Amino acid sequence: MSDSAITYTLYIQADPSRVWQALTDPAFTRRYWGLSFETDWAVGSAMDWVERGARTSDPAQVVLGCVPDRLLSYTWHTFTPQWAAAVGIGEELRAELARAPRTKVTYEIEPVGDVLARLTVRHEGFEPDGTLIGMCGQAWPRLASSLKTLLETGAPLPEPDGTPPS
Repeated sequence: MSDSAITYTLYIQADPSRVWQALTDPAFTRRYWGLSFETDWAVGSAMDWVERGARTSDPAQVVLGCVPDRLLSYTWHTFTPQWAAAVGIGEELRAELARAPRTKVTYEIEPVGDVLARLTVRHEGFEPDGTLIGMCGQAWPRLASSLKTLLETGAPLPEPDGTPPS
């Protein structure tokens, strides 16, 4: 992690097409992330984030790059009052997050042998030492681990309290 970017590389016992499916298929993302993306994944297309009943849409929330089984990139989401209420974030924190510059997430998927994929997640464009990079820096390890666990075992990581992801 730098002062303006987060990068994680993990190895997953799954082929690149399965990793791609886990990143793009709403049935998968709901299981390990607790949200889904509504988009056609074409470059320039809008992405709606649907989390805990809240739909987050914004014209600047778009797909930046898409090469199936290899690369996916998009702008990080918009912090609306509806999203904040759905996930239990107070208005003061939501407003601070909304003032931060929009960030970008990129996933690179590389095959390693026959049944292993290397997934590199890069989340960049943060305000150095800002609140958002701190929050994302705590969230990405768990999110990436839950994705890996789901693909390798069939079940995502439980929430810290032991319950299944919401």
